[in-house]
Amino acid sequence: MIDEKDTSPADKDGKYEFQLHYSGREVACTVVKEQDKFTVCIENNINAELTLQPDGSLIQTGGNDLADSAVDYIKKRILG
Repeated sequence: MIDEKDTSPADKDGKYEFQLHYSGREVACTVVKEQDKFTVCIENNINAELTLQPDGSLIQTGGNDLADSAVDYIKKRILG
């Protein structure tokens, strides 16, 4: 038996653009959320992938290292 993944649109999926305080300055941040994956691009040169865990925590799973405070801000900005 093959288990099918849930491919229905998840709550709050989409593209988000906002300013983020990073490395002592305000920079442009774009986040694309698809299901439990967040693709982050900061100032067109810092890229990271974040994954929403079943317990509600957001962890970095790839790309350039982001500060914990940046991950927390992205989570609050998108998920509330």
